[in-house]
Amino acid sequence: MRISLVLGVVGQLVRRFSLAFLPPMALASLDHDYGLATTFLAACLCTYVLASLAALRFRHAPVFQRAEALAVVSLTWASVALFGAIPYVFCGLSFTDAYFESMSGFTTTGATIFEDFSRYGRAIFLWRAMTQWFGGLGVIALFLVVLPRLGIAGRQLFFAEASGAPGEAISPQVREGASRLWVLYIALTTVLTLLLWVAGMSGFDALLHAFTTMAAGGFSPHPASIAGYQNPAVEWILVVFMILAGTSFALQYKVFTGRVLGFFADGEFLFYFGATLIAAIGVSFVLAEGVPNLDHLRMAAFQAASLVSSTGFASTDYNLWPDAARALLIFVMLVSGCAGSAAGGPKSIRLLLVIKRIMLETTRVLHPRAVLPLRYKKKTIPDDIVRAVYTLVTLYMGGYFLFGFATVLLGTDLITGFSAALACLGNIGPGFGPVGPMGNFAGLSTATKWLLSIAMWVGRLEIVTVLALLHPHVLRQLRWDDPHPRPHPHTS
Repeated sequence: MRISLVLGVVGQLVRRFSLAFLPPMALASLDHDYGLATTFLAACLCTYVLASLAALRFRHAPVFQRAEALAVVSLTWASVALFGAIPYVFCGLSFTDAYFESMSGFTTTGATIFEDFSRYGRAIFLWRAMTQWFGGLGVIALFLVVLPRLGIAGRQLFFAEASGAPGEAISPQVREGASRLWVLYIALTTVLTLLLWVAGMSGFDALLHAFTTMAAGGFSPHPASIAGYQNPAVEWILVVFMILAGTSFALQYKVFTGRVLGFFADGEFLFYFGATLIAAIGVSFVLAEGVPNLDHLRMAAFQAASLVSSTGFASTDYNLWPDAARALLIFVMLVSGCAGSAAGGPKSIRLLLVIKRIMLETTRVLHPRAVLPLRYKKKTIPDDIVRAVYTLVTLYMGGYFLFGFATVLLGTDLITGFSAALACLGNIGPGFGPVGPMGNFAGLSTATKWLLSIAMWVGRLEIVTVLALLHPHVLRQLRWDDPHPRPHPHTS
């Protein structure tokens, strides 16, 4: 793997990202908060200059290796989080806290360090929301364009329609497909902003919540999250859009462009929506201790939709709910959203395939000579994809345990540690206990915050992407540049 090439490409990408600091800078200037405006200007210039220095190494390689592509994806996510932390540092957060908050934003996790929200100007809250919204755009690119081309964890099956050319180059058809989904993403954000504004939110708060809802992020400018608005209409609107945020954007595009019943013909969506519905109904009965009323249904549906989609908003403090209700919430946290959505976690399609495979293996015990291929959407799934799916689900389940175990060893209690690990590796946001919906992660130790920052990064990249870069084969081939570089075809 050529380090100079990777740094050059990352520099090119991060240099373009530097323009993202300009909208909050403009808002700070409009609010006459010139110190904060200067902070965003400094962040913009710092990012642009340092990224440009890295980009000096950029050149068009005749062959872009798979490990190099994985390194670009991984380092770009880590780098934008690093530069995105600059405004938080200038606002008084330690570097550890600033990086945690920034990583939480760009990975659309929503776990926050903020305690006293009154300390920060509107531009900071705009920046927090923008980091999540841009993270959602990046997720679409990552999961529709990059990982399927690299065959990561079976994604070539689920996005086969996006692949229009052989090899690993990104074809014009794939780029066009990603562009259409970005248009859909922007359109849904706009519609949600208008609906929240009509329902009673201020225009600014409506925009920020639309940003963080469609990204399945969960950052809110209110310290009590959605519970602080006490607006049932807002909550019902968000239930619908949180479910959409956890639904494949490719599937949504098909539905919104004519295939009206497409949702009900997709096995993954039915599994995802069914799990949400079961959890919502179950929680509502537990809360009501009998037949639920509309308020019970609203609270249950909101939290089920929020956690299954990994958005992480809270309309109430579910820490205070009975254990049975919280157990159902953990169930939907493990189910996670659909592949190709902004949601985190192992994704519903993989869990569905694992369940199907277990059922087949159980049948094979009774009928050992039966030929029982695993099928999805009337197609037989190749064994290599089945292995990849099993591997990734196992890595997520093992990761929840290992990060939780390490977090407890670093000083947290059992419930806080394991729920924080689940919330961060699954990019969900809030956990239980002090890191619950009305709490924050500020009280954790420095080492724990860094561990959970790594968990958010690893979880967003679906674990295998990072592990592949740590493989001995890749480490042995690390080098700064080609020892005998080929001349570029456009140079004389």
